[in-house]
Amino acid sequence: MGGATFPERRQEPGGSLGPGPEVNNKQSGELRTVADNETQQASSGEAETEAGRAVPDTTPDERYDLVVVANRLPVDFTTDDDGAISWKRSPGGLVTALGPMMRASEGAWVGWSGAADTEDDPFDADDIRCVPVGLSAAEIELYYEGFSNDTLWPLYHDVIAPPSFHRQWWEAYRKVNRRFAEKAAALAKEGAVVWVHDYQLQLVPAMLREMRPDLRIGFFNHIPFPPLEIFSQLPWRRQVVQGLLGADLVGFQRAGDAANFIRAVRRLTDLTTRGQMITVTDDEARRDMPARHVRAAAFPISIDSAHFDALAQTPEVQARAREIRAELGNPRVMMLGVDRLDYTKGIRHRIKAYGELLADGRLTVTDATLVQVASPSRENVDAYQQLREDVEGLVGRINGEYGEIGHSAINYMHHSYPAEEMAALYLAADVMLVTSLRDGMNLVAKEYVAARSDDQGVLVLSEFTGAADELGRGALLCNPHDIDGLKDIMVRAATMEPRESRKRMRRLRRAVLENDVARWSQTFLGVLTALPSRFPDRERSYDADAREPEPHDVLDGEDS
Repeated sequence: MGGATFPERRQEPGGSLGPGPEVNNKQSGELRTVADNETQQASSGEAETEAGRAVPDTTPDERYDLVVVANRLPVDFTTDDDGAISWKRSPGGLVTALGPMMRASEGAWVGWSGAADTEDDPFDADDIRCVPVGLSAAEIELYYEGFSNDTLWPLYHDVIAPPSFHRQWWEAYRKVNRRFAEKAAALAKEGAVVWVHDYQLQLVPAMLREMRPDLRIGFFNHIPFPPLEIFSQLPWRRQVVQGLLGADLVGFQRAGDAANFIRAVRRLTDLTTRGQMITVTDDEARRDMPARHVRAAAFPISIDSAHFDALAQTPEVQARAREIRAELGNPRVMMLGVDRLDYTKGIRHRIKAYGELLADGRLTVTDATLVQVASPSRENVDAYQQLREDVEGLVGRINGEYGEIGHSAINYMHHSYPAEEMAALYLAADVMLVTSLRDGMNLVAKEYVAARSDDQGVLVLSEFTGAADELGRGALLCNPHDIDGLKDIMVRAATMEPRESRKRMRRLRRAVLENDVARWSQTFLGVLTALPSRFPDRERSYDADAREPEPHDVLDGEDS
């Protein structure tokens, strides 16, 4: 599939950068020098944009054709005992998706380093220019832990937990979003593409549009977008909608999420909508500026499925899968759950259903076991602390009642594993349980499918995940709120005939292997760059063979 191709960034003669602090790249064994004056150049001085807004000034060789803006940088930092700072590439799917494209175009990635009260200079990591945005400890508490994760997260996940609304959190959210926008505006070349990611930065598109109307701006929401009746609870609902409408293309995981957003636009603004298109006039006072057309559509994200497929076929991973089953006592059926410890994942529902199956005698600990991996998440948030207590208490009770020497009912691990161990767990599991109460996509389901090159295994998948739209024909769909129904589906998965399971898995693998994360990024950027520009004379050169891919349909009318 054709996608946008970005021209290489060339440094102008005489534009070499002076010495700066060193970043120890353990991954490549190199020491990269960072310009010690670059951050000052990016934050001092002002350059007037066409819209008359002041943005930080930069020199031409510091500007980029592609700028990604996300809450976190694509690297994780560690500090050695001697104080040396090193980094390693983050394992997230977004880095995998955008890394090759950004290296080809020498793009820049704007994000927070993950540490408080640091003022880090830009640096190169894995051939990607990383531009840190500093956050104070107070801003992390108010913007990130507060508004992002205690207001927007529960609100956007169907109010599974009650959201909190605090004006102080909102003010911090606005302030930090503007800081991200200013950094991106300073880095982007004229007519560049800026791709903003996720719910922490929903105000950035409009702020960028105000500073730099020449930019082509995309936004992708990785989590669900709620129905209007839930979204309307947010006191700042109109500001969030206006923030997103600063983008040329607003992407969502599901067509229903895109429809929810369009419905919110119709109800909360006076703008005209037609299908996927929203007509926006940025500045009523500037009659010479033509109206913009914003497109809202579904672009379901995926994984690097070929890599995971190859990883699971290595002799080491396959040997480890056999070891795992032996360590568990070689059960007839191994069920597996892999989640962040989050109240949206339905972990309690899954464990409750499994415990009742043991109580009913439909499963026994001698021939079945459940392995639950619950990686730590937001451990300083009260709701997550309570969730951990509830889950671990439930696991302890079930193991105490039904466990036997050499046969635990539930094997529970509260930590993370590297990709090789996860691939082995997927390969060892007969049944994969994905019982989310609400999930934007759920990439664990796709990882499990990608790992099963043997065409074995059964995927039990919540109908409330984005993955259900793509994988529903091969998975066993469940409503995790219906405990009796969930129990029936778990038993059906555990007793499924091999012929049926192979047929289902082959169907799943076709979907996952064909629609990988590279295709997702190419599709989104292909649609974004194909949209008509209000400044055609400023268009950057892209791949002449690229054609506009089609996003998933969004209903014209009420939300689905």
